[in-house]
Amino acid sequence: MSDMITADLVDLDLTADTKQAAARSLAVRLVTAGRVTDLDGFLADVAAREAQMPTGLDGGIGIPHCRSEHVTEPSLAFGRSAAKVDFGAPDGPADLIFLIAAPAGADSEHLTILSALARRLMDADFTGALRSADDPAQVAALIRGDEDAPAAPGAGDEAPASSVAAPEAAPPFRIVAVTSCPTGIAHTYMAAESLQKAGEDKGVEITVETQGSAGFTRLDPSVIAAADAVIFAHDVEVREKERFSGKPTVDVGVKAGINRPGELIDEVRGKAARGEVTAPATGGGVPMDIGAGPHEHFGIKLRKWLMTGVSYMVPFVAAGGLLIALGFAIGGYQVKSAPSVIDHFAWLQADSWAALMFQIGAAAFGFLVPVLAGYIAFGMADRPGLVPGFVGGAIAVTINAGFLGGLAAGLVAGAVVLAIQRVNIPKVLRGIMPVVVIPLLSSIVVGFLMFVVIGKPIASAQKGMTDWLNGLSGTNAVFLGIILGLMMCFDLGGPVNKVAYAFATAGIAVTNPSENSMKIMAAVMAAGMVPPLAMALATTVRGKLFTPTERENGKAAWVLGASFISEGAIPFAAADPLRVIPSSMVGGAVTGALSMGFGSTLRAPHGGIFVIGLIGKPFLYLIAIAAGTLVTAGLVVLLKGLRKTAQAEQEAAIPAPADDAKIPVAA
Repeated sequence: MSDMITADLVDLDLTADTKQAAARSLAVRLVTAGRVTDLDGFLADVAAREAQMPTGLDGGIGIPHCRSEHVTEPSLAFGRSAAKVDFGAPDGPADLIFLIAAPAGADSEHLTILSALARRLMDADFTGALRSADDPAQVAALIRGDEDAPAAPGAGDEAPASSVAAPEAAPPFRIVAVTSCPTGIAHTYMAAESLQKAGEDKGVEITVETQGSAGFTRLDPSVIAAADAVIFAHDVEVREKERFSGKPTVDVGVKAGINRPGELIDEVRGKAARGEVTAPATGGGVPMDIGAGPHEHFGIKLRKWLMTGVSYMVPFVAAGGLLIALGFAIGGYQVKSAPSVIDHFAWLQADSWAALMFQIGAAAFGFLVPVLAGYIAFGMADRPGLVPGFVGGAIAVTINAGFLGGLAAGLVAGAVVLAIQRVNIPKVLRGIMPVVVIPLLSSIVVGFLMFVVIGKPIASAQKGMTDWLNGLSGTNAVFLGIILGLMMCFDLGGPVNKVAYAFATAGIAVTNPSENSMKIMAAVMAAGMVPPLAMALATTVRGKLFTPTERENGKAAWVLGASFISEGAIPFAAADPLRVIPSSMVGGAVTGALSMGFGSTLRAPHGGIFVIGLIGKPFLYLIAIAAGTLVTAGLVVLLKGLRKTAQAEQEAAIPAPADDAKIPVAA
């Protein structure tokens, strides 16, 4: 562990009687060693981390820790208390206390070392050696893992041959697990170690993905596919959770993974035996995402980066668009000229409430392009990409580069951050890289490129696209409706669907969208409603063509389709893609063409039939949806019926064996 801990950071006679006093006593040593610059500020960060979740662990261990801007380099102080200090562990107070201090932007190398310590704390021999040692230098060497450090009691003893030999047995029960905690320094890795040890004891094969502050390496999709069950031991959201859908799952806090791993293994095996599985995540599991691995080609990575930005942008579109649409519905289109509600707001006047909704929605819309750019960069470079991404997106708005500018800014920001991270930085500067150097340099580079180099051409392209959309009419508009309808129904919530949806929402993501932009939004939503509604109708009129499970899914598809959730048709497409997807695309194309031809408009980016009051020419709009639904349902019924007829004819063509048929005997 190199110089992360030295003898002067070890106190073998810690006299503190509270966790606050223990943390202060050890923190003073860090200040004296020049590793912490502000004692009170650092202790405030430690207390804030402690307030999130107790840091005591079973076995008499306390691990107060935090990331703090007052830490100059990753450091560790150790104290041994004869009186013991209560850190909230279930089995009582701790005599071994580790104060882990990480800079606010700790680099992955040092966090990996800290995670190794966290795993070693689960080793009884290691903790026993710490309790018996009588020299601070010896303790520091043990914690660092120096090769010449005194061996822990029992270390190196060979296990009996009977415990080494693996008996012949059936393939083990396989579990994949994800562990994470708020700071991602200690509990994340201790839970992983605890689960793996319990798995060895129970003869279960466990592979763990640790989502800590050092980042995370995704489990190989083949490992996840082969797993029999999943354990989530986490206190922050599991990233890319949809990868584990459809398997028996136990979902608990990270402390449960440390304190009772055996119980979790037994619980998830019981769920597997009973056939209890989690439902597929909404919007996940589309065919083109299955089997994606860590060595994806650039096209797949680019799609994921763009979809990350779009997925974070869509809620702003939905909230802002619906509020603006409600403002228009209540106060009319003149509400966009209303004075600021800061200067004039009458509690009992509908026009004031309409203006309030419109102005809140407009404020939400102001975030669209920066959020898009920021989270594209986040998808490429994780959190360091957020600052230059948001800055680039804001500049795109300033220079009128719009949606295209946001896409470019996000990609440029992510690329710049990745390039900076490849530079070999001196050790003394690593602590300030994520919070000072990377945001500063990347923002300068992205700002220069957006203002001086690529911004103006992109703004011209954005204006050209807007002018083209505003000029659409007649056959051109109908043809665009067909294309959008085909895209919305091709992968039912997947990337192609999202591209069409993002194209539509970008057009209305302004306070004064053109009529053609609102027609495009209407056509996209109408086409997206068709597949689930059609599957619901088909299972109703010809239920015998579908399995009992599909008929049950059909009941839910009525509501999903009416709510504009295209994913409601995914179970049907997964079971019979060659009939369902082409049929859906034909129906979606019909609906998109009719909606554009009828001239229906929509200011709200979501809502299905529940925003019918905000749709222009609503009766014709419903006719367009009904027509596409009937076409898709009819095609699905026809194609499934033909398949069933063909199967029946094949079965009838096979002659039944005669009762007196004789079996020929070889000569």
